[in-house]
Amino acid sequence: MTTKSVDVLLVGAGAMSTTLGIMLKQLDPSLKICMAERLDQVAMESTDCMNNAGTGHAAYCELNYTPEMADGSINCDKAYAINASFETSLQFWSYLVQQNALPEPSQFINPVPHQSFVWGDKNVEFLRKRYEALSAHHQFDVMEYSEDPEVLREWMPLVMEGRKDNEKIAATRVRYGSDVNFGSLARNMVKFLEAQNDFELLLNHDVKEFYQNKDDSWSVTLKNNQNNEFDVINSRFVFLGAGGGALPLLQKTGIAEGDGYGGFPVSGQWLVCKNQAIVEQHEAKVYGAAPIGAPPMSVPHLDTRVIDGKKALLFGPFAGFTTKFLKQGSVMDMFGSLKMNNLKPMLYVGATSMDLTRYLISEVMQTHGSRVMSLSNFLPEAKEEDWEISHAGQRVQIIKKDDNGKGKLEFGTEVITSADGTLAALLGASPGASTAVSAMLNIVERCFAKELASPEWKAKLEAMIPSYGHDLTQDASLLKSIRQQTLDTLGLDPVKKPETQVGTTTHLQTDLTDSAA
Repeated sequence: MTTKSVDVLLVGAGAMSTTLGIMLKQLDPSLKICMAERLDQVAMESTDCMNNAGTGHAAYCELNYTPEMADGSINCDKAYAINASFETSLQFWSYLVQQNALPEPSQFINPVPHQSFVWGDKNVEFLRKRYEALSAHHQFDVMEYSEDPEVLREWMPLVMEGRKDNEKIAATRVRYGSDVNFGSLARNMVKFLEAQNDFELLLNHDVKEFYQNKDDSWSVTLKNNQNNEFDVINSRFVFLGAGGGALPLLQKTGIAEGDGYGGFPVSGQWLVCKNQAIVEQHEAKVYGAAPIGAPPMSVPHLDTRVIDGKKALLFGPFAGFTTKFLKQGSVMDMFGSLKMNNLKPMLYVGATSMDLTRYLISEVMQTHGSRVMSLSNFLPEAKEEDWEISHAGQRVQIIKKDDNGKGKLEFGTEVITSADGTLAALLGASPGASTAVSAMLNIVERCFAKELASPEWKAKLEAMIPSYGHDLTQDASLLKSIRQQTLDTLGLDPVKKPETQVGTTTHLQTDLTDSAA
């Protein structure tokens, strides 16, 4: 058994851990950092390109981020927050590109318009109200809306092909949306980190035990799965960024802040188009309305993807149920996570989530033909032989105690930190990797408050993220300036002012240099 001491131990080599690692190395290059990953490669679980949607979640097209309230109004608060968070990610990635810490942007991010598409009177009315509410705000004033079939044929020709003329439809569009290969992003971050002093990557290492020392540091026992030997890492700070595997690890630490948390695993599948002629006819991420009871990760969308320079077209995801917390996990994962302190919340959520249960059962029972039939809502002329199934990643939705001590199912991501700031974990799913930079900033603020109070750290953070300390949901002028810079740096071409349309089409002034401040 070997023992070594580090400043920071990162468990998991996905989007979250790699973001925190490179952020801390930029803030203090002298930090000694170790990253431990259970698999033999980096970013092969939830972060891998085929295991997630690749949508740069900016709330432009995701209808579940803008719920309709009982009085008929649209609540945009979550959309504003997610949009600002993604802008933070874009700033950090732009900085890393400028510092040559990341490669040419097209290797990990590409411009793909973000569109919402609905059919039926009720959904069209909702989308119109959503557009009116969002476009009145400076974060979304470049959004376009149309019910005109001719305009929609221009926006999404493949979706409109074969559609009935009298069908009630509507769509919104933001042209500078993005597709992100989070797997490539994470692997390039690790590649940069490995070139730095005082960084070590340990692949094929499982975390077995945690022990907190008298000085508040942690001794973490790792098993090397190649030779079955054990290592002990002594670290002043530990981050659990292991995707679905973070919950069992959090439970092993024994920190009080982890009590009561449980997890509900949801698997996914994609339909992948194998006819390249069809792939080339679509250039957008088109999101629809979620079925009743569906978790956010299961909102149907027809996705243009750019994977290792090649264009692809996916539809889904179709949800399923498994007791695994990781795609390459164990069927005993969920059962092993049941503890006395989370049993009540888990049972309560299980008994009160019948819509979700029915939805998952219906998804599991689907055949290839029924999946293609779901696709036909987006592509009326879809043919079974043009599509094949592919397994997506595993997600674990958060279950925790509510104010009444019972339980509730959370669909977001949540950062948990120990009271002494020596350990942090990230749980949850959507919007996930898109908000990694904001989530890791949260951890830096909570767990490195002393260092962050120094002029050096503060200045460096402001250089990495120019909006740091400012609220982009309130500061229209700053958002406009920063957005233009990041779009230019990352090659996400800013939208241009569209021609004026008539009839049932509404377009705003969408040139960023002319949009309202």
